[in-house]
Amino acid sequence: MKERLTEYVVKAVEQVCGDYGRAGEPVPAVVLEQPKEKKFGDFATNIAMQLAGVLKKNPREIAAAIKAQLENLPDIELVSIAGPGFINMTLSRASWQQRLGVICRQGRRFGDLDYGAGRRVMVEFVSANPTGPLHIGHGRGAAVGDSLARILRKAGFTAITEYYVNDAGNQMETLGRSLLWRYRELLGESLGDYPETFYQGDYLIELAKQFLQEKGNVLEDADPEDKVGEFTEYASRVILDGIRDDLAGFGIHFDNWASEKSFFQDGKVDDVIRELRHREMVYEQDDALWFASSRMGDEKDRVVVRSNGVKTYFASDIAYHKDKHDRGFDWMIDVWGADHHGYVPRIKAALQALGIDESCFSVVLVQLVSLLRDGQPVAMSTRAGQFVTLREVVDEVGKDAARFFFLMRRPDSHLDFDLELAKSQSNENPVYYVQYAHARICSILRKSSEAGIRVLQVNQADLSLLTSAEEIEMIKKMDSFPHVVETAARYLEPHRITYYVSDLAAMFHSYYNKNRVISDDRDLTGARLILITALRQIFQLGFDLLGIDAPTSM
Repeated sequence: MKERLTEYVVKAVEQVCGDYGRAGEPVPAVVLEQPKEKKFGDFATNIAMQLAGVLKKNPREIAAAIKAQLENLPDIELVSIAGPGFINMTLSRASWQQRLGVICRQGRRFGDLDYGAGRRVMVEFVSANPTGPLHIGHGRGAAVGDSLARILRKAGFTAITEYYVNDAGNQMETLGRSLLWRYRELLGESLGDYPETFYQGDYLIELAKQFLQEKGNVLEDADPEDKVGEFTEYASRVILDGIRDDLAGFGIHFDNWASEKSFFQDGKVDDVIRELRHREMVYEQDDALWFASSRMGDEKDRVVVRSNGVKTYFASDIAYHKDKHDRGFDWMIDVWGADHHGYVPRIKAALQALGIDESCFSVVLVQLVSLLRDGQPVAMSTRAGQFVTLREVVDEVGKDAARFFFLMRRPDSHLDFDLELAKSQSNENPVYYVQYAHARICSILRKSSEAGIRVLQVNQADLSLLTSAEEIEMIKKMDSFPHVVETAARYLEPHRITYYVSDLAAMFHSYYNKNRVISDDRDLTGARLILITALRQIFQLGFDLLGIDAPTSM
């Protein structure tokens, strides 16, 4: 309805401009907003005030002229002018009833947008080092990234998801040495205290047992130092396989997996450094090679090759983001932990230095998660050895509860994850509340079928019988779904979908507690069955964007 009403206002503005002798002149875009208070109608616009400078007229006079063009249109019940020139519009009840038919007929296509115009988008997320299992902080980033990709596809983008495997550098050698140490302990060697610089998690002990079982004693007649590479490769491979399995159990499957190590092996890191040299964006100082990122707005210059000749992680990250651009992606979206906020300007600086428009790069920063167990936050550090894995949380509360809880707040706000609340089957549990709305609708439809009452086609039902304020408000809420999708895509905020389905569930539960869908009035029953069928459809669409199931019974 918003799009149709916008067209009405645009035509009215064109007519008014013509009446004032300004036909064809550039005018501001018409923007409609939904007023926060119902007394101001369904939609409002400040276009009259924006036109005041163009037409050299009082904005209330302009608003009155636009009002005269709008108030006789069949979809509009009331047009009023407020304050200095706001135009408030209330649509007729009949127009909302007709809109319900449109929602039903579009089915799964409802909310499909051309906002993205098919532009290719790369959403890179999780990208955790393959040095240990995923923890719940990774889980929040995973839920955010996967939901964003789903929303962007719904909004008309061609969205591809990618996991960047940080499988190069000192961290991998440290992982290999950590596993080797645990393995030698299993062979009975006394090695002293386990080094604090090694990875501390108990998972390494289990991994060492697995290695020993599969390969036996590989250190016979061998120098342990010569075996570091073998242990590194084994650990990274097994841990990465575990990460894939954990993500699959969380409902996440990546389109691509990119390897940092491959960028070194394929010479892409060397290539990008050569290009930066050609563009005179690197210089030598203290036997190291520095990227002049401060010229591009970064707070200081950054090392890309250390004095010992080893290339930095930043060097490979530059090569990786250039590679994304070279693969033809119009928009690169990275989902990072909030502790990486300082990394944003240096990547933007690198893109600028390579002649790539930095506006094609966006970062969604995801804040920390506090897991509450007995009221106390649980430490989550792969170095400290005490952390709660994503798999443990999913096993305890389920995939849907975990994903929904991770998406309940803005990504950049801190999140307290209450395990007991996530497991409870009560209205206090947000995911239970919204899924129960869908299950309740399915139950009503089953009872209808068992009673021999079939759901009519839209053109067979008398939707004019849907006259209660609650029914009209639910139709309005359903109609706003495409706008919510577009806004979530525009601002990269998947929590908007969580808010939306929660609000819709609250409206339906309230309606259900006051009204009988199936009654002795067959015509009213038919209309209400259409209404709840549309609601079921919207819940399914919203749940799909969040990556949660739509249960038919609970």
